[in-house]
Amino acid sequence: MTDISSDDLKAAGAKVFADDRAHVFHSWSAQGAISPLPVAGAEGSWFWDYEGNRFLDFSSQLVNTNIGHQHPKVVAAIQEQAGRLCTIAPSFANDVRGEAARLIAELAPGDLNYVFFTNGGAEANENAVRMARLHTGRSKVLSAYRSYHGSTSTAIALTGDPRRWANDAVGQSTGGAVHFFGPHLYRSHFHSTTEAEECERALLHLEQVIQFEGPATIAAIVLETIVGTAGILIPPPGYLAGVRALCDKYGIVYIADEVMAGFARAGKWFAVDHWDVTPDLITFAKGSNSGYIPVGGVVISQAIRDTFDQRVYPGGLTYSGHPLACASIVATINAMREEGIVEHAAWLGEEVFGPALRELAARHPSVGEVRGVGAFWALDLVRSQETREMLVPYNAAGADAAPMNELGAALKARGVWPFINFNRLHVVPPCTISEADARKGLEALDEALEVTDRYVV
Repeated sequence: MTDISSDDLKAAGAKVFADDRAHVFHSWSAQGAISPLPVAGAEGSWFWDYEGNRFLDFSSQLVNTNIGHQHPKVVAAIQEQAGRLCTIAPSFANDVRGEAARLIAELAPGDLNYVFFTNGGAEANENAVRMARLHTGRSKVLSAYRSYHGSTSTAIALTGDPRRWANDAVGQSTGGAVHFFGPHLYRSHFHSTTEAEECERALLHLEQVIQFEGPATIAAIVLETIVGTAGILIPPPGYLAGVRALCDKYGIVYIADEVMAGFARAGKWFAVDHWDVTPDLITFAKGSNSGYIPVGGVVISQAIRDTFDQRVYPGGLTYSGHPLACASIVATINAMREEGIVEHAAWLGEEVFGPALRELAARHPSVGEVRGVGAFWALDLVRSQETREMLVPYNAAGADAAPMNELGAALKARGVWPFINFNRLHVVPPCTISEADARKGLEALDEALEVTDRYVV
């Protein structure tokens, strides 16, 4: 597009916007209240519009472009596969499908050696729950209030955040979902003052929920290993091991939702590797190929696979294990290995984001807590560090959300595209971001936080 005049580019952007507004129905949006930015291109940690405005992608789009935009090795793999075999039904064996499954199984802990491919994270969670219910013969599934598991029927029922409410109101969520409080020391539901107390009390609460619901009725516990959109909450030491022990005690399937936390985002291939825990099922999507082609999946333990050795698994998808998607997974994993991207993400967390964000917190009274790991961080913004009152109310909208909207506008004006959820600013750039670009984004963040500091009482 470099040979096109600026006027022609602006005209092209105007047409993109006009077509979108005339015909595209956007997710999670009031259609008349949005004004989507027409994007002309992207590369690495940056994307740009038709008017030449460049944005440092501190959101990784939807926290999924772990390997960055337009990684040449992944693009080339998709192009090569498209020239050879664009699609084949799931009932056939295919070279890249088998290789992608093998590579994922090699990365997964324990005996999780089988992969069921889906088209995204919500479908992965749907199928993981179906597998758990069929494996156990039970129906209930437990999940945390602070969680997001997808927008399909079972996944939205399991979701703890307010996006569930409107679906509940019209009867779209399915039954069998039971919510509990996960650990969150900064806003503890258990009056804890230490991580050890929070871990112990959160596990006691979870066991009480299991007992009151009836262990023989519970098929699975679904947990984001690190809670993503709902707060980037790092579990305290011992918590996930305690969940594993409770699942073993009561014959419950442990499903680790790694849709957002997996594939380098947390500085490990799978976030559970931080705590040496082996779930029964792991769901994945986003970072497995940075969203270049829609894909997700379930990594399956031997015991659950064996349930369906002679019994038909009653589920499937036309595009399960799509060759273009699987080729992009293979290329992504190989590129991450060759380029040390998982290690780079861990280094970013330890040497760049962690220290810099904690330094910002010390200077800005609107920052209540900094938490994160790898390229996966959040600032919990408050009106008072003493009371920890959230900068905006839970599920804020309209005028109530003004402080966070102003923060977002301030960052965009400085060329940084943010990820904001309620009173939190998430720092989630591509795991490949350079130190220079990371510090450029942090500098913009430092300046923009002056906006939220004005709301501190």
